[in-house]
Amino acid sequence: MASSHFLLLVLLLSVFSVSAGVFVSLDCGSSEAYTDHETSIDWLGDADYVANGESYVVQSNNSISHVMDTLRVFTTRIKNCFLIDEIEKGGKVLIRASFYYGNYDGKSNPPSFALQFDGNHWASVTTMSDQLVYYETIYVVKGDYLTVCLAQTEENQFPFISALEIRGLDSTMYSHVDDNHALFLRRRVAFGSNKTIRNTDDPYDRIWTPGSGNLIETLTSDATTIDTSHGDQPPQQVLQNAISTNNSLNIISWNMNFLPIDNVIYMNMYFSEVTQLDVNQTRSFRIFQDNESISDPILPPYEDFIQMYVSNLTVSPSTIFSVVRTTNSTLPPLINALEIFTIGNALTDGTNTQDVETLISLQKEFEVLQGWIGDPCLPSPFTYDWINCSSSDPPRITALYLSKFNLSGSLPDFSSMDALETIDLSNNDLDGPIPDFFGTLPNLKELNLANNKFSGPVPASLSNKNGLTIDTSGNSDLCSSSDESCQNNDSSSPGNDQPSTGSTKNNNNKKKNNLPIILGTTILTFLLVWAIAGIFIFYTTKTKGLLHLLLIQGKLVEAEPLL
Repeated sequence: MASSHFLLLVLLLSVFSVSAGVFVSLDCGSSEAYTDHETSIDWLGDADYVANGESYVVQSNNSISHVMDTLRVFTTRIKNCFLIDEIEKGGKVLIRASFYYGNYDGKSNPPSFALQFDGNHWASVTTMSDQLVYYETIYVVKGDYLTVCLAQTEENQFPFISALEIRGLDSTMYSHVDDNHALFLRRRVAFGSNKTIRNTDDPYDRIWTPGSGNLIETLTSDATTIDTSHGDQPPQQVLQNAISTNNSLNIISWNMNFLPIDNVIYMNMYFSEVTQLDVNQTRSFRIFQDNESISDPILPPYEDFIQMYVSNLTVSPSTIFSVVRTTNSTLPPLINALEIFTIGNALTDGTNTQDVETLISLQKEFEVLQGWIGDPCLPSPFTYDWINCSSSDPPRITALYLSKFNLSGSLPDFSSMDALETIDLSNNDLDGPIPDFFGTLPNLKELNLANNKFSGPVPASLSNKNGLTIDTSGNSDLCSSSDESCQNNDSSSPGNDQPSTGSTKNNNNKKKNNLPIILGTTILTFLLVWAIAGIFIFYTTKTKGLLHLLLIQGKLVEAEPLL
């Protein structure tokens, strides 16, 4: 029993380590792999993770870092996606997408566009001419891969991306929010720090920006080690600095005016004492939202930390949070670090699984379709360019528009996409018989197969289907199912795609018509054999000692010699 418990523990640790071990850094638009020695991050080019887009370089006088010097720009398709398959299903991840315009196109016109993940809306990106902007989300992955997509929302404003980073998190982190909701970072501040803190100081590579304020005093911890192994695991570097007040009000406060509208938030506040207090010293404070206390008295520990969080709290841009000293405290309040997230809507389960799996099989059959990845229908209205979807939950694929896609060969069976109402496969090089499964699609109303190389008859399941409009023009090898020669061709061996000419009424007539030919041939053969035998016998009767040949039941047999 002990060994089985050990095996279970190993398996659980393996799952956690796979999730937390993900560390992917893509320098978008770059084709090289290199190490950033300042952060010790190994960067990869992005070509293996995306199927579309063009690489550009920012203007040299606008360079801010090696990573931000290149970018990938998408000038075609409504939606373009990156696929990261180094993910464990159910793993918790942090994704960061960075954008630096750098006037790469010389137009001084930084674009706006939509940012998405796994079929969910993430952000409306507004880029800037000379400043880096980035967006970060934390969520639990529902599949065994994740996608990050950019979608065009304005004419002639082409989406681009400079860097994409995926970091696995421990499953216990940021667990005070339901797993079916994503967190979107709004602020992450290391108070009292004089530099940005990230990898390697933070093994999860969260970016902590320096923070201070008016009438604020900066404190530095004299603790050599601080336990950070619990809660959301802030790095020690973040807890080694803090801010406090040097005013009579003894209040540290911050507002939420960076939020344009009311939002539901998740907020972490981290508190760690900076020195070992004397017995007659006390540092105690409460957290207030506007004028209302939302916490018990907090006494920050030395060489450790307390994490105070609020979750699912609705705030407005005018909301103010404060750290206020209690009446019995001899020291002013302090705070080391702060994280503020907005909480997203429930994560989607994606387009109907049956439709997605069948669509993938169709994409495997035709290489030209393989560049489209990500959820085919979501988020609405950003579908693949060549499909339509229903508004149901989950959405169903209702139309395929694949005219002039250079498709060739025969069609695979995609009858399980049974919500299809329109299929347009015109102007391709598809061949072989028209599949019978089209006739089994219960909602199909329009089928366009014009200008291909289909052969044989149109299946009766289609020609007899009520309410269906079908176009098969421009397929020279098609024939009518009422044509007997078309039926013969349809039942012939594979590879004989050319229909015969002429017509007959049915197969019974064909057998009766062939009977006189068979009978005549048999009689003629019989008479010919007898004629040859007679000549041979006549010749052998003039030659003594030769054998007498008799024809018995159509066979030549040896008989006794004549005396």
